Amino acid sequence: MEPNQSEEVLTSRQVLEMITVANEYCLFFEDAEKYSKEEIFSYFQKMAPLLYLKGAVLPAGIEPDLEFFERFVTEEQWENIFKSLREKFGEDDIYYIHDHNYDTEEVSLSDNMADIYQDMKDFIMLYQKAPMQSKACAVAELQKLFENHWGVRAIQALENIHGKIYRDSIDPEFFSDDDLSGI
Repeated sequence: MEPNQSEEVLTSRQVLEMITVANEYCLFFEDAEKYSKEEIFSYFQKMAPLLYLKGAVLPAGIEPDLEFFERFVTEEQWENIFKSLREKFGEDDIYYIHDHNYDTEEVSLSDNMADIYQDMKDFIMLYQKAPMQSKACAVAELQKLFENHWGVRAIQALENIHGKIYRDSIDPEFFSDDDLSGI
């Protein structure tokens, strides 16, 4: 990619909108202790599709200079968000999915939300660094993580939260008793 073309891609509407959405997600979850479980579920229900959409339209094919790659979220920061969410969610934290082999796997909403937070926060922090190479690393890494990490977690968590929010409206015959156990 030519230097000017690269700068145009790295400052494109798609990237700037992703920064805005990622920043909103991070700000909310940094203050998650202020919100009820229901408020967090409602927020995530609205934010997850937006995150997914903005992740899906991120530019691909950016060749980053890995010398400029950095991570910013510490284990302690991740743990604080995870523990705060896990405490709020209680028994609603755990749900079940089928992995790629169709085996049942136990999953945690708080773990998924904290993982998404980490990916978004690292993206924002790296993108804010001055050299264009840092911005390229930030966008390329977030796009890669969308494909293999946070994109699927957002969808799985959203499906589970949808079931929790609309539990009383969902036709019980649509699910078997086993399927509802994960909701």
